[in-house]
Amino acid sequence: MAEQSCRGTAEGIKLTQIEEIRVPDIGDFENIPVIEVLVAVGDSVSAEQSLVTLESDKASMDVPAPSAGVIKSLNVAVGDEVSEGALILSLEINGKHDSCHGGRVKFHRPYSSAHPIGRGTGA
Repeated sequence: MAEQSCRGTAEGIKLTQIEEIRVPDIGDFENIPVIEVLVAVGDSVSAEQSLVTLESDKASMDVPAPSAGVIKSLNVAVGDEVSEGALILSLEINGKHDSCHGGRVKFHRPYSSAHPIGRGTGA
């Protein structure tokens, strides 16, 4: 499960997207131990790369990165217990990313009713 927020600048049109990586649906389990943390703050990761390993009494499960990016914050450590929805880490994704603003970014120029775009001033 990933929550997204987008930040952009008109200068250089560089988008930065932060995805909050959370514990996905793990069934009816709560307080699942984190048995392995495979990344650190500042690491670059690829899409589908394993980030942490969780282990219930029935199975172990890797939580993968949904996209390539850089780890900005790490919110779990080995030995922590987590449940569905708990924040694992924040992942920064730079550049154009289709899920940011639905793939569209609009920049608006201030509009003046005295001088509509594409029309003369009538002078």
